[in-house]
Amino acid sequence: GSRDENRCKNSYCSSVCCMYAVKQAVMARDHSSNPLDCAIFYMDMRTQGKDFDRYYENARKNGVRFIRSRVHSVVPDTDGRGLKMRYVDENGRIEEEAFDMVVLSTGLEIDKDAAAMARTMGVELDRFNFTRTDSFNPVSTSRSGIYACGVFTGPKDIPQSVMEASAAASAATENLAGARNTRTKTITRPKERDVSGEKPRIGVFVCNCGTNIGGIVNVPAVAAYAGNLPGVVYVEENLFTCSQDTQDKMAEVIREQGLNRVVVAACTPKTHEPLFQETLINAGLNKYLVEMANIRNQDSWVHSNDPDAATEKAMDLVRMAVAKAFHSKPLFETQLPVTRSALVVGGGIAGMTAALSLAKQGYPVSLVEKEPILGGNGRLLYSTCLNEDMTIYVKTLIKEVEENRLITIHTDSRIQNVDGFVGNFRTTIATGDKTLDISHGVALIATGAKESRPDEYLYGRHASVMTHLELDAQFKNNPGIIEKADSIVFIQCVGSRDEAHPYCSRVCGTHSIRSAIDIKKINPDANVYILYRDIRTYGKKELLYREARELGIIFFRYTGDDKPEVIAGNGHVTVEFNDRILGKRLAVDADILCLASRIDAYDNNHLARAFKVACDADGWLLEAHQKLRPVDFATEGVFLCGMAHYPKPVDESIAQARAAASRALTTLARDTIDVGGVVSVINPDLCSGCMACIEVCPYGAISMDSETDTARVNDALCKGCGACAAACPSEAPVLMGFNNEQLYAQIRSAMAA
Repeated sequence: GSRDENRCKNSYCSSVCCMYAVKQAVMARDHSSNPLDCAIFYMDMRTQGKDFDRYYENARKNGVRFIRSRVHSVVPDTDGRGLKMRYVDENGRIEEEAFDMVVLSTGLEIDKDAAAMARTMGVELDRFNFTRTDSFNPVSTSRSGIYACGVFTGPKDIPQSVMEASAAASAATENLAGARNTRTKTITRPKERDVSGEKPRIGVFVCNCGTNIGGIVNVPAVAAYAGNLPGVVYVEENLFTCSQDTQDKMAEVIREQGLNRVVVAACTPKTHEPLFQETLINAGLNKYLVEMANIRNQDSWVHSNDPDAATEKAMDLVRMAVAKAFHSKPLFETQLPVTRSALVVGGGIAGMTAALSLAKQGYPVSLVEKEPILGGNGRLLYSTCLNEDMTIYVKTLIKEVEENRLITIHTDSRIQNVDGFVGNFRTTIATGDKTLDISHGVALIATGAKESRPDEYLYGRHASVMTHLELDAQFKNNPGIIEKADSIVFIQCVGSRDEAHPYCSRVCGTHSIRSAIDIKKINPDANVYILYRDIRTYGKKELLYREARELGIIFFRYTGDDKPEVIAGNGHVTVEFNDRILGKRLAVDADILCLASRIDAYDNNHLARAFKVACDADGWLLEAHQKLRPVDFATEGVFLCGMAHYPKPVDESIAQARAAASRALTTLARDTIDVGGVVSVINPDLCSGCMACIEVCPYGAISMDSETDTARVNDALCKGCGACAAACPSEAPVLMGFNNEQLYAQIRSAMAA
């Protein structure tokens, strides 16, 4: 249903299908009780997302077969019990295999009703009925004031859709900034019931989660079991406990039954605990009187082959949750004022876009850039994949940032130290010999990435060999060299997708094809060749790939263990490689050899330590959740965007920058923040001042009180991890909501099984 003009007229790539198929193959093998043969037939493996290549390689190493091919037909096998697939492999041979099941990776299309709605609203669509946008305004439609996000602008995965959703919200709120708080209403909450003197009355709500839990676990049996546990006075079984109807009913039951503790046996508290806490608030209970038993992630999903054991384990988990809830006590929070200004680290396209978005909504921004001038990698690019002029755009963006009275620019500056917490940060920056303290409520990190310098293919040893950005400089400053060239070769995946750097740099394939097309337009008679491992022109970028082939650009595939060789010549280089179709070794004399070199993360270790955020194994800044929180860090009040997160094209960097600004606004728009609740509290009578808790605290939330020589916790910084309670030999730290009484009750309950 995609990459196909003959059968469906969908010449674009649907972006998600490759990774979807790999994931399903892995899951099918995991869920099968017998060894399962899974084969994926593909043209190009497009696992260009963050950590996607790792997943692909792990799948291949663990037995999933990947067959580069073009499938001709799928027909019933002669025995009537299976399916027979006929295909052409990458060597041009016709092959045939039999399978019990064939799963089709069907393409994504826009619904006709959605397209009709867009036309009614006066929104311009492309020939595939996706919203027409440009690289510099990726969520803006042709009609002012109407914004689009997700697959409606083009095929994309969940992380990018979530980013675009926040970006669209940011774009909309820029227009509405003047009306902010003019129609604000205060939510009326029921008065919190004092349950301190009441005997525990526990209500247990057991969720089927559709078939996620109910398809494996005997939920009625678990509910019946829970009804006999100490303190339990009410039990209910739900199809989806997280649905709004069930939430409303739960609040009503709490009031009617006089419940003062609630146990929800469902999925992970990581995503759903805040929802149930809100329900308790609406029922007049302290929100910390809810306990969750994760009978999905920790049970039905991992014991799907043994329903009886899964049911027994669900009972154990519920029993433990009830035991802990029996000893739960209300916890309370305090409020702190918010400093309503932002710090943006990095003055490239992403950093400037984020700063401008915040400033347009009325919030002061300090923009810190380590270089003497703004612009980052954007100053080095020639054009976008849609052939939009990068030089003009970057100059316009810089001018707009420099002229905005709410943006204070600090160039040639670096972060020296960061203190504080969400809503109340204090950052010291160094500019030459001078230092400056900046107070801010949130921080956005957009420090970018860099093009690596290859150590192969004669780079640095022959004038004809250059990188992408160096070729872009030729386009901008010396187009004559391109006009005179007879032959130009591009080599993809230089220094990436190998054991040392097992990731895809995402932009390189599209960049090479865009450059190759530009070369052909400048010099139509030039011979242009692209040597690739997989062409990853995902989404509508696939149209560029088609255009390149129609212009006569020739593509040859190579493998990671059979790389091209480059031999120095007089004024040129000779590129030799094996062609799998012809079965011969070919040689091309190239006047220009462009290397699609790996994109590297900067050394962000100092910055990561300062802001108490994490980097992954490849050096990229690590988001809180790849799908649900793609621009948040685990550290509250700190956000990320641009290529510091992972390599991405200009439109995606801009969308992510707007998304980060949108997420930052959720803090900046508030007068106060709530702190406390599940935090550690130090008993000064037990504290010996050994500082073991300070050494293990990953958030820097504990310090020594100089007057008492005992440790104390900053509630705003504490995230309730409990490391201090585990490390202290005196048991001075107590993690509220997880005190010894509660944990010992859980342990005794677990051992009772």
